[in-house]
Amino acid sequence: MSVALTSHSATSPVQPEPLRVMVVDDSVVIRGMISRWLGSEPDIVVAASLRTGLEAVNQVERINPDIAVLDIEMPELDGISALPQLLAKKRNLIVIMASTLTRRNAEISFKALSLGASDYIPKPESTRESSAAETFRHDLVQKIRHLGAKVRRSPTHAHAHAPAADRALRAPAITAPIARRNFSMQSPRVLLIGSSTGGPQALMSLVAEIGPVIDRFPVLITQHMPPTFTTILAEHLARASHRPAHEAIDGEVIKPGHIYLAPGGRHMRVTRQGAGAVIALDDGAPINFCKPAVDPLFSSAIEVWQGSIMALVLTGMGSDGTRGGKDIVAAGGSVIAQDEATSVVWGMPGAAAHAGICAAVLPLNQIAPKLVRLFSGDRS
Repeated sequence: MSVALTSHSATSPVQPEPLRVMVVDDSVVIRGMISRWLGSEPDIVVAASLRTGLEAVNQVERINPDIAVLDIEMPELDGISALPQLLAKKRNLIVIMASTLTRRNAEISFKALSLGASDYIPKPESTRESSAAETFRHDLVQKIRHLGAKVRRSPTHAHAHAPAADRALRAPAITAPIARRNFSMQSPRVLLIGSSTGGPQALMSLVAEIGPVIDRFPVLITQHMPPTFTTILAEHLARASHRPAHEAIDGEVIKPGHIYLAPGGRHMRVTRQGAGAVIALDDGAPINFCKPAVDPLFSSAIEVWQGSIMALVLTGMGSDGTRGGKDIVAAGGSVIAQDEATSVVWGMPGAAAHAGICAAVLPLNQIAPKLVRLFSGDRS
């Protein structure tokens, strides 16, 4: 009898190159804090720590970062002015806008998303409050890692220039096909949407195309987003859809023709009241590290609409929405997920897709036409 020995050194995967991050903030305290945090992560390296947007624009080609954490308010050249110049010099640069939670900065962050920023993150008002600082740290690291996943897959990333033997070890993994379910035979009476990173852009594109659905049915949205930002998002959704859209109010009656957005910092559920349904907000602990979270909305809706629910999971980090989506499918409803190619981060929709609960996994531009058909009676 012979025994074949396998060399682990010959088959072990090569570690990917660390993500190169450029930190741009005029506060020496914030710059130092972020740089220390990121520098302690094994898969991240701080490529530069700069004081102004002008320094970033002048040095971005030399520094060659994968990701920039860009403050909004800076001397010489502010973040919103620096953003297009940075992207012009490095087209595939991922930019995360960082700002304090003010209405002005929320508006600027939304403008930055339309100009090509990948995401935003609210800075704590005081770094001396340990819980706020720790939340900021967790969120920033997670955003860098998830957004950086696309960078690592890009052939232009540094590891593409590794030796041929190393590149062979990084061949894409073969993934199992995603199982699809049939759409429910019950006619949907409500549209529920969950989204996170990349969600604001996706939502505004979507609501502009589903007017026939909104006119006849209520639309409820949970987007991972802090207070003030959700206020601005609701205003943008109203303009994009030309329909009423607002942050949900505890106890208000849910009506067709309206878009209800979970307010930042509060979970949104629905509950039955007589023959109708009302909004129920709560200040409970984060769920899936999020507040608001998608799962409470999805799961609670079953009490009101049973299996007549259409749920949509759009781009975002993590797996929020999958557990609630499973509940909806078990009750007889349907789930659609955005596809990987059009998602900024294929975390939430990917988790739902791989859980086998989706009746369709579609590019963003195909979701609205599909929803209009389904809400008009098409069951395929």
